Amino acid sequence: MIIKPEISWADFEKIDIRCGTVVAVKDFEKARNPSYQLEIDFGGLGIKKSSAQITSLYSKEDLIGKQILAVVNFPRKQIANFFSECLVLGVYGEDKAEVTLLMPSLPAKNGMPVG
Repeated sequence: MIIKPEISWADFEKIDIRCGTVVAVKDFEKARNPSYQLEIDFGGLGIKKSSAQITSLYSKEDLIGKQILAVVNFPRKQIANFFSECLVLGVYGEDKAEVTLLMPSLPAKNGMPVG
């Protein structure tokens, strides 16, 4: 297992990870790999969109109402005809095709930061 280079505390503090609730999911047919387009409610930050390659472990119906963790301070990224506004966090499986979402173990207020 390869460990990435050490970063400073100041580097880590630049990453804004927030809790949000998935409010809409649809298939992302123009993506290269099987993906969903998500709309995530981050409370006072509003609703942000994200593309996520999580189709192997999660159905669209299972995702609605789930709380997830995402990085919300990356610049928008264009993926095909879609602009992703945040990066949903997950743990890769052995072959990186299966991604297990990172979620709070108890309900949290949308938009609350990870600390």
